[in-house]
Amino acid sequence: MNIYTAFTLRPDQTAALTAAGHTLVQPADFKLEQAVSTIAVVLGWDQNAQQLLAGPNHVRWVQTVSAGVDYLPLDQLAAQHVLVSNTSGIHAEPIAESVLAYLLAFGRGMQTAQQLDPAALWHRSNVMADMFTLADDRTAVVLGTGHIGQEIARLLQAFGVHTLGISAHGRPALHFDQVGTDADTDAFLARADFVINVMPLTPSTHHFLNAARFAKMSRKPVVVNVGRGPSLDTDALLAALDAGQIRGAALDVFEQEPLPTDSPLLKDPRIIVTPHVSGTVPHLRREVYAIFSANLQQFTQNGTLARNQVNLAAGY
Repeated sequence: MNIYTAFTLRPDQTAALTAAGHTLVQPADFKLEQAVSTIAVVLGWDQNAQQLLAGPNHVRWVQTVSAGVDYLPLDQLAAQHVLVSNTSGIHAEPIAESVLAYLLAFGRGMQTAQQLDPAALWHRSNVMADMFTLADDRTAVVLGTGHIGQEIARLLQAFGVHTLGISAHGRPALHFDQVGTDADTDAFLARADFVINVMPLTPSTHHFLNAARFAKMSRKPVVVNVGRGPSLDTDALLAALDAGQIRGAALDVFEQEPLPTDSPLLKDPRIIVTPHVSGTVPHLRREVYAIFSANLQQFTQNGTLARNQVNLAAGY
């Protein structure tokens, strides 16, 4: 089977695929006129893959190296009957640990202390006034109850935090005290000390956190976005901070990436900014290959996928 590898594999992984009879085409060797009639599988995504899928082709399966697939031409893939699988699950632990780090930075005074003028640092009341503990009857609302949301909820429950989840289906999920649907969002937000977004980006989740929803946050929570940047209305977030509707924010994803150097988000002392790194996975190639190889084996046998098939209509 001919595979276009937009994602670079380790030499031993490449050797194993070649030994199994597969032909790998790397970006440096990609030629569109040949690829349209030979490539059946795409691993990763780049401009070559986008060009390949834009016209007549023989691609039958795309394996991404991300959990989110909003950057793919989903309607086009559905029309061409191309299967898509993602790497949902491999980012859960690092993202959950990042969320915990953000909340602890706010709660234990690290974020406040970092922003103070050195001359004011030892007026400790400036730091102590905003400190809190996670275990002090706190409630977190996690928007998205999949692999990542469940791992965030697990860590928060270990600190004694009450966990509420929002999902499209509202089904119970591991480590959540209660799960509701989108219709429950406003009521849940009114109970939130922490609001954490890990939703996939779809038309229904664009600007899901907006001015109307910030107005529902009566407990002045810390807002964390580690899902998709466009799920949060940046202007509304800044207005909510100025209005005292929220305590602060930790943002790893943004409506525009890279974040412009003149962005007000970078200058606001109430916001922690990281450059889309919360999902950084140790041994990424090993984790991606485990999913890809399992899927490739089954796809070779019967044209179906073993793991992480994406619902193209739903967008995740």
